[in-house]
Order: sequence, then C-alpha cells, then structure tokens
Amino acid sequence: MNSKSRPAVLIVEDETLIRMDAFDMIREAGFKTYEASSADQAIALMDQHSDIGILFTDIEMPGSMDGVKLAAYVRDRWPPVVIIIASGAVGLDRSTFPDGASFFPKPYLASQITATLHDIARQFG
Repeated sequence: MNSKSRPAVLIVEDETLIRMDAFDMIREAGFKTYEASSADQAIALMDQHSDIGILFTDIEMPGSMDGVKLAAYVRDRWPPVVIIIASGAVGLDRSTFPDGASFFPKPYLASQITATLHDIARQFG
C-alpha cells in the first residue's frame, strides 16, 4: 500500500522531543504526518487538511482542552477519524475516551504504534 492511499496522521503532543520522535516514527512507517503542540493548533490543521484520518494525541497539554476533550471534539466533528490516545498518566478513566479510541501507555513501543497504524490503514484500504 502506498502512502497516497493511507490516511495522514496528526500528532498532538506538547513535549517537543516526544512529538519529534513520534513524527519520525510515523513518517518512517510510510504515513504523511502533521504535528501540533496543542488542541487548538490540531483543530486548525484538521480544518485545513482533509487527508487526516488518524489522530494520535497525548492527554496532558496546555490550551483550551486536553487530549481527551480534543478526541471527543474530533469524534463529534470528524466521525471517521481514528483516534489513538497516549499518556504517561496513571489512573486514567478510560470511560471518558470516545468510542473506538485506542490507548497506549507511555512509554510506548514504536512497533506497537506502527503496527496499529498499519492495521488502521488496511481498514481504509
């Protein structure tokens, strides 16, 4: 499958080094990648780029909403977008996550994320 038929991935992470690592990991897996450091920036990118089919977001970040609220907003406004949430926080209430969202605790293995992305891409096929 070439990158043209794959959904683009939007990475939302306020920690610059973690975002850069995720960007490199996902791009090396063959996906077009966008990045944002806040939910507000992410929503602006979603408005501008209709090829975004996967949201990969951290939970804790500054701005008007955290990653869980961003995920819920994206689920409501762009229902087909697949949501992946990653966080190092403990004791999360996953019942607050949007239906169908995947969760990966940090630190996550790059192989787990890329395998999940490839599974999602096959569904877009």
